[in-house]
Amino acid sequence: MSTGVFRVVKLVAVILLIVGGLNWGLVGTFHYNLVEALFGAGLITRVVYIAVGVAAVLILIKKLFMKHMD
Repeated sequence: MSTGVFRVVKLVAVILLIVGGLNWGLVGTFHYNLVEALFGAGLITRVVYIAVGVAAVLILIKKLFMKHMD
């Protein structure tokens, strides 16, 4: 993967992790699920959750195995 593409993937992954973290903070603190409020309880919400999970795995792999790419 070229460096420019990897930077975009990393940026999207970080944004998704922030969104996911904020959503879980809202769920834990106020019992308010922002993702479900925005998209309902359907397929789009599941896709967002899956994207956040994939982003977490990508960032974890990068941090564990690709330290030279910072």
